[in-house]
Amino acid sequence: MKKLTLLMTGLLTLVAVGLVGTHSATTAHASSSKLNDYISSQDIKPASITKSIWSGFPKNKYRNGYGKPEGVVVHETANSSSTIYNEIAYMKKNYNNAFVHSFVDASRIINIANTNYLAWGVGYPGNARFVQFEQIEVHSKSAFAHEIANAAWYTAYLLHEYNLKPNDAAYDGKGTVWSHNAVSKYLGGSSHTDPVGYYSSNGKKYFGQAYTMAQFYTLVKAYYNSGTSSSSSSTASTSLNKATYTSESTTATLSSSYSKYKLYNHVKGTYTNMTTYKWSSISAKTGKKVYINMKGIRSPQGSTWYRFTTSTAKGAKQYWAYSDAFNLSTTASSSSASSSSNAATSSSSSSTTTASSTTASSSSSN
Repeated sequence: MKKLTLLMTGLLTLVAVGLVGTHSATTAHASSSKLNDYISSQDIKPASITKSIWSGFPKNKYRNGYGKPEGVVVHETANSSSTIYNEIAYMKKNYNNAFVHSFVDASRIINIANTNYLAWGVGYPGNARFVQFEQIEVHSKSAFAHEIANAAWYTAYLLHEYNLKPNDAAYDGKGTVWSHNAVSKYLGGSSHTDPVGYYSSNGKKYFGQAYTMAQFYTLVKAYYNSGTSSSSSSTASTSLNKATYTSESTTATLSSSYSKYKLYNHVKGTYTNMTTYKWSSISAKTGKKVYINMKGIRSPQGSTWYRFTTSTAKGAKQYWAYSDAFNLSTTASSSSASSSSNAATSSSSSSTTTASSTTASSSSSN
């Protein structure tokens, strides 16, 4: 988390001098957040994700299809006396009226609905576009800081999970990070303004400064860029590998030994939060053509990994596999390189996972 602290400090400094973002007045204000500074100085770590999917929620695809949300909507319950478990119980009983995918408080992130399907939290047309989560109202300085850290980290996690880049929708209604207020303003379907009032009042109460969505977005970007939005506080002590990434543009075929290895959503061992996939999920066979778009060199082992898709279609699902699973048709040429701890440049797949899960093991020691 020391790396995150330094990264957040650097990011906030860049914003202050106008080098990050295009809305100088707002981002300058975002850079002076006492709450964000407190989260950084106290080295507050995000909670792990508890995955508790309830089968009773409807399963409807997003407008672009299964597992293809276009952003994240941040809500707040507007109930000063409820608990996270009371809210979840109420939602299960009243899901025909409204439901969201997850709930966040000071110590928990609980995912109750499959994020690959839409939720009913902001009305039409936003429901068909966004993953949505609610924040529970908390009542202390520490609790509010922890909740904001959890919410910002979870937002960044979801952006990574669905290969979405951070983009604040507050200014023009076009982006990936939304408040319920922004949805009401730009898309309609609701008149709610959360979590704007809650952020403002608790910010003033506990930090002497109104907290804003612009400041929240700055924190989301810090988590997203640090790469920690695919790990959690409960796994922070896990020893992870590092990797250096280069962009690639080449084709390959699956080798005769591909089945000895596994498919992952990241280079194996670089994230605590790993997902594995079966080769049958991509109808794999020896000689199958794939499209490689990134290479990762894992350290200290020095092993080579490739990220690939099975088609050139926009938004095609991406996987990582060990290099021996491929026969490269040509020598992959790097178009750009960037060194990263824990794969800040690595896009995760669209499968939702539990942040507290341990690194998946492979049949290969690589």
